[in-house]
Amino acid sequence: MTDITASTPDRLLSVRELFGIDSDLRVPAFAERSEHVPDIDSVYRFQPDVTLAILAGFMRDRRVMVQGLHGTGKSTHIEQIAARLNWPCVRVNLDGHISRLDLVGKDAVVLRDGQQVTEFQEGIVPWALQRPVALIFDEYDAGRPDVMFVIQRILERDGQFTLMDQNRVLRPHAFFRLFATANTVGLGNLNGLYHGAQRLNHAQIDRWNIVASLDYLAAAEELAIVQARVPALADEAGTKLVRSMVAVADLTRKGFAAGDLSTLMSPRTVITWAENVEIFKDVALAFRLSFVNKCDEAERPLVAEYFQRCFDLELKESHRLAVS
Repeated sequence: MTDITASTPDRLLSVRELFGIDSDLRVPAFAERSEHVPDIDSVYRFQPDVTLAILAGFMRDRRVMVQGLHGTGKSTHIEQIAARLNWPCVRVNLDGHISRLDLVGKDAVVLRDGQQVTEFQEGIVPWALQRPVALIFDEYDAGRPDVMFVIQRILERDGQFTLMDQNRVLRPHAFFRLFATANTVGLGNLNGLYHGAQRLNHAQIDRWNIVASLDYLAAAEELAIVQARVPALADEAGTKLVRSMVAVADLTRKGFAAGDLSTLMSPRTVITWAENVEIFKDVALAFRLSFVNKCDEAERPLVAEYFQRCFDLELKESHRLAVS
């Protein structure tokens, strides 16, 4: 493993060769991996437009926000690009428990030569800012106001960060990169799906150079991912089964968009359903345990109708499958 503090990108990689995108762009990368580089997921599917947007962040130090519904793989998309570039990457979830002190740092009592002394311990922001790290703020629209104003400082063009308690001004490392993911674009919990999502002030959103929208994959791509995760369903019978599962998921998404459902099936849910099919050998039981029981009781008849339409089976019955 390399020393992350001293390392810098030392090669340029072809976007066409690395991601299969028709582009002449070349992106900086590290020759060696460090402990902060994510593991490569060989079955992850990249969406070209979003990939190019994220790559612009790595190449030109653009602040990139990726917005999309849950389960679309927003954070994973950034991490998997970083994994292929051997770029150190740190992910911070801005839930309600993350405080300003967690980001900035705080005084802590430590032992030095057998004596208790008080010293300042850096938070994640100054630590990452001084290193060639891609810092991802997950659930960006769920952050507390005091936390968001800390982040706003490093969204400026020069990105300087002042540690008030230390009377220090930190200048970002030349290869520090900043990303965020969000379910909304700072407009709050308009549809009731994302409780805790905050309205962000326009000055905050305006500081993000690029906002990419990540949607669910095409049916064929989603089918391929499910089969890669659950190889037992990769045969002819499994392909037919998974295709119907993806069709059910698509109907729930359309039902959600039309206002008929208050929840939907993400690709993550479909994978969970497939894994549970492998366990229980029963597509209906696995569906109930994976998704139906999460739905509002008033909406379950509609979900059952989607299932019946795609499988030509009644959801209330048990349907044993021969899954190897």
